Amino acid sequence: MSISNDAVTQLIHTRLPDAQIEVQGDGYKYQAEVISSSFQGLSKVKRHQLIYAAVNEAITSGQLHALTITAYTPEEKAAL
Repeated sequence: MSISNDAVTQLIHTRLPDAQIEVQGDGYKYQAEVISSSFQGLSKVKRHQLIYAAVNEAITSGQLHALTITAYTPEEKAAL
């Protein structure tokens, strides 16, 4: 039993409604790029904790096995 990319996106949106989110996955491994002004002033660890909190239910249920996260503020993403 796995979770769709859209469902992962929706879970993250519940915690970070202002975020731009791109999720790619194959049913086992997923990558999420999350851009949100909510990350302003937060460390990389704190940013990841926010995202993991949003998808925790899917992780504990076994639907989401592996998630690689990149998290930026809009300014950080624009500077790339």
